[in-house]
Amino acid sequence: MRPIYIHEREGWPRLRWDEAGLARPLGIVRHAQGRLLGQMEALGVAQREEASVRILTEDALRTSAIEGETLDADQVRSSLARRMGLATAGLPPPSREVDGLVEMMLDATRQAGAALTEERLLGWHAALFPVGGSPLVRITSGAWRTAASGPMRVVSGAYGHERVHFEAPSHDRVAGEIRGFLDWFNAPLVVDPVIASALAHFWFVTIHPFEDGNGRIARAIADLQLARADGTHQRFYSMSAQIQRERTAYYDVLERSQRGSLDVTAWLEWYLACLQRAIAGSGALLTGVLAEARFWREYQAVSFNERQRRMLHWLLAGPEASLTSSRWAKVTECSADTALRDITELLAREVLVRDATGGRSTRYRLRAGSGG
Repeated sequence: MRPIYIHEREGWPRLRWDEAGLARPLGIVRHAQGRLLGQMEALGVAQREEASVRILTEDALRTSAIEGETLDADQVRSSLARRMGLATAGLPPPSREVDGLVEMMLDATRQAGAALTEERLLGWHAALFPVGGSPLVRITSGAWRTAASGPMRVVSGAYGHERVHFEAPSHDRVAGEIRGFLDWFNAPLVVDPVIASALAHFWFVTIHPFEDGNGRIARAIADLQLARADGTHQRFYSMSAQIQRERTAYYDVLERSQRGSLDVTAWLEWYLACLQRAIAGSGALLTGVLAEARFWREYQAVSFNERQRRMLHWLLAGPEASLTSSRWAKVTECSADTALRDITELLAREVLVRDATGGRSTRYRLRAGSGG
């Protein structure tokens, strides 16, 4: 028997939830956000920007991984660094698809105060699919789905034995559904912005207005609202990374909620718990940033030339745990002799040590405990 989906219920989209029951988990999340933001405020501007780049890189990788796509981490960082005015030396040029995803993510968070409009959503979609999908699966980029795309279903299983998890509203409802969603999203909030983030995610992905990319755009919309909740355009935790870790539970609660009544308490409970774990888990990603801050404090009396400073940041940021003199020369665009002289000075100052792993070329890494 075909289920009744939430968007077919009388009263949709007037969602409801147990506000009193959610007060405690919401309070825990808001407290965790405050503590993390306070910790980041103690860092310098450069360290906060680096932390944001690392989180955004992780966010881009994971929001695509949820949809089964694998991106190149160096390309993502390259695109982010270029758009944020940071060093890109040694990083590869990003693909159009990576650039488009990064463009959407930065627009969502760095322009969080701007209204969310149809034009903006269509622009995000066009950025995600600059060439109209893959060679095997073509889609209409920057446009709502139409009758030509057929029913929009979320399915699993082998051909002939598919299981339909969800069926979105028909294409002729999309324009009206989006207008209602945007009217709600842009109106003055009557709920906590974290709750609004969860509702926006659920509502948009239920409408499923595009042929592809709905999940990534839904998560960008949620991040936009979280940026408003945090009061900063910088990101210090990744909800997408946590959702990717809990992908099975994510799809399970989404399916149950989309097949249920207009009461979305279960979805909100899961979202808040996932967000709390995302904030707690950000510590692992930010450990390197904090270590870098300690490193520069430890060596604040030491004079480094521009090349040395750049490569120390390179090692601290983690693209490579160790490097050779030839890699040094390539990234800093200097001669082999100059690279070896830079490295020799840092060995003498006990900032670098020779890597014991050996190999055809000598590798160098930061001295253990530097900045610790």
